[in-house]
Amino acid sequence: MLLGFLCVGLGIIGIVLPILPTTPLFLLATFFFVKGSDKFDRWFKGTKLYKKYLEDFVRERAMTRKQKWTILLTADAMIAIPFFILDSNLVKILLILVVAYKYYYFMTKIKTIEAH
Repeated sequence: MLLGFLCVGLGIIGIVLPILPTTPLFLLATFFFVKGSDKFDRWFKGTKLYKKYLEDFVRERAMTRKQKWTILLTADAMIAIPFFILDSNLVKILLILVVAYKYYYFMTKIKTIEAH
């Protein structure tokens, strides 16, 4: 439960600070709430935050274009840190493969919907 609330808090901060990925944090919060308590799961799914950022994804496996790009670019920024810091070419190749797969997955497996 504590981890669920931590993820919700970080997700709320992520609404204002684009460096934190809001949607993945809310998805993680949902996971922790489901595991922790039915009561908190129902509460979280009734919040405006859940309805705005997660409901469409959970129900339809779909995101808006803005949500997709926010997640992709935030993840790219995080992946760029070890890419430039580490000297290992093998690690750099693996990171490039992760980024390529991430874009493939988001563009082909997650449906894009119009913003409400």
